[in-house]
Amino acid sequence: MSSIRATLDKSIKQLEQDVIELGSMVRQALFEALRALKERNSVLAEQIVKNDDQLDDLSRRIDQKAVETIATQQPTARDLRVIIAIIRIVTDLERIGDLCNNVAKQVLRIADRPLLKPLIDIPRMVEITAAMLEDGLQAFLARDPVRAEKMCLRDDEVDGLRNQVQRELLTYMMEDPRTIERATALLMISLYLERAADHITNIGEQVVYLVTGRWKDLNL
Repeated sequence: MSSIRATLDKSIKQLEQDVIELGSMVRQALFEALRALKERNSVLAEQIVKNDDQLDDLSRRIDQKAVETIATQQPTARDLRVIIAIIRIVTDLERIGDLCNNVAKQVLRIADRPLLKPLIDIPRMVEITAAMLEDGLQAFLARDPVRAEKMCLRDDEVDGLRNQVQRELLTYMMEDPRTIERATALLMISLYLERAADHITNIGEQVVYLVTGRWKDLNL
């Protein structure tokens, strides 16, 4: 019986490490997308789009391992909750990767033109989102619902910055219709980052449920 327990613990530990690896890849994609935007670097943006396949492949491998663990190792109710949380967290990480891919595609739209305005709020959105992601994953590893809930509070900061970007860019477009395409690209990027933060709050919710057994809506 002890060998079965040890095998299951090892499988769950490996799944957790795979989640951290995926999270690291997503975090890197966030910062690379920001650098592509700052530099209007179409080569880097195209590479981000290509790298999305690697994120998707790792996501699928983790899901497959998780399902195989459930099917072959007969986890207890507690262990099953951990594995299901992993599957759901992986789904959110994969979607954040997709959003980084979308940011890169917007960069490609405007890479041949100067930025409409200095980048202030969007880099701040990336910084907060990346910090939330790190906190969320560490809260998962530590089974720390307090840290998870505290992390989710920062989603309001991202929402506020997105609203600020929207107000400013709408002013640009009303004053000069020639700015519409560049402004729209930045608007979409801010929206993608806002959605990324929402997915990270989902991770926080999974941590709280995993530890307490109670569902709490943290994406308010």
